[in-house]
Amino acid sequence: MKSKTLKKDKVNIITLGCSKNMVDSEVLSGQLQANEIDVVHESSKRDHNIVIVNTCGFIDKAKEESINTILDQVELKRRGKLDKVIVTGCLSERYKNNLEAEIPEVDAFYGTMELPMILKQFEADYKTELVGERLLSTPSHYAYLKISEGCNRTCAFCAIPLMRGQHVSKSMDDLVKEAEGLVKKGVKEVMLIAQELTYYGLDLYKKRMLGDLMNRLADVKGLEWIRLHYAYPHKFPLDVLDVMRERPNICNYLDMPLQHASDNMLKAMRRQITRTETEELIAAVREKVPGLCLRTTLIAGFPGETLDDIEETKLFLQKQRFDRVGIFTYSHEEGTSGFDLVDDVPAEEKERRAQEVMGVQQEISYELNQEKVGKTFKTIIDKKEAGRYLGRTEFDSVEVDNEVIIQTDKRLKIGEFVNVKITKAFDYDLEGEVTA
Repeated sequence: MKSKTLKKDKVNIITLGCSKNMVDSEVLSGQLQANEIDVVHESSKRDHNIVIVNTCGFIDKAKEESINTILDQVELKRRGKLDKVIVTGCLSERYKNNLEAEIPEVDAFYGTMELPMILKQFEADYKTELVGERLLSTPSHYAYLKISEGCNRTCAFCAIPLMRGQHVSKSMDDLVKEAEGLVKKGVKEVMLIAQELTYYGLDLYKKRMLGDLMNRLADVKGLEWIRLHYAYPHKFPLDVLDVMRERPNICNYLDMPLQHASDNMLKAMRRQITRTETEELIAAVREKVPGLCLRTTLIAGFPGETLDDIEETKLFLQKQRFDRVGIFTYSHEEGTSGFDLVDDVPAEEKERRAQEVMGVQQEISYELNQEKVGKTFKTIIDKKEAGRYLGRTEFDSVEVDNEVIIQTDKRLKIGEFVNVKITKAFDYDLEGEVTA
């Protein structure tokens, strides 16, 4: 009988879903590496023998992608290409019992808060002294900084609290230390993420402390851009805008998911804000930080949504002229209050409505981009692709916003900042040349 050679384990982590999941994978990678276990992220080399799939369970499409990924890895295990398949993350947190029954070939399932238990699979210990230490899976010049976990909101469409629990803020001291560690690794831009940024500090400090945190982070030497993602509009702390205006390394950029413009839908979605209050907030935001880039996200096809609600949303976009807009089709999620409603908009109609809304935004985006032609912007170089460089201004976040296309004979460094004069503008991208 052929004896099996003992070889050292090598772990490949596959991350699905949002940037918050990516941070979790980076923390897991750092812990494994500290325990002298080889680890890579989404490697295509096939030189690993263990796979950890960090799943997403947010909406139907994400769940389907997670399950298909697990099945792909299980098939590789069946063919002898892998020794173990381990599953963690939101889908596993929410549907662990079902998954164990349906995919028994998986060696272990873990929830979103069970990192120490995952490490025990490798006879490794969770090292508390490594809090904030991560093995980055992003390019070295930018990183996500997760400032809290969980969410206390009760939005009717959202299953996040079921998977991530209640809001828990990280301490400011820990976050500053983590940011300082990222800068030492070459990071120049951090994107602050959470399920809900504006709730930061209420649990630890008994008041909203996002503005104070921003000030502390802005003092970190070498941190050139700080960007805000996922700010809830209800009771938005306006002092955040004062800090944004006063501190030059905080990007004039705010990602504030509004989800809808119709009062009927906002009430049904349990958003705790009206159309009028939303418009007043937008006006206050723009007054406090002139020139700010405002990004929002919308949902099409929530139960009870009418064509009038969609028309109202289109008029709202035309009036407010957001710089960036994303849109999801509603996913009927069990365990949410929305699940008690009749999912009465067919999938094809949800998609049609979403495309109709984005058609309006596409025109607005094109017009706003045209206004940038002839102007010069500080731009960070993200990558070189097909003989050209791709970068971003302070008004653009990674993957979801505009890219600046730069054709140049000059050799630019990835992660460096250059001044770019915009020469052309498209619906969602810009083109420009480096100025001296």
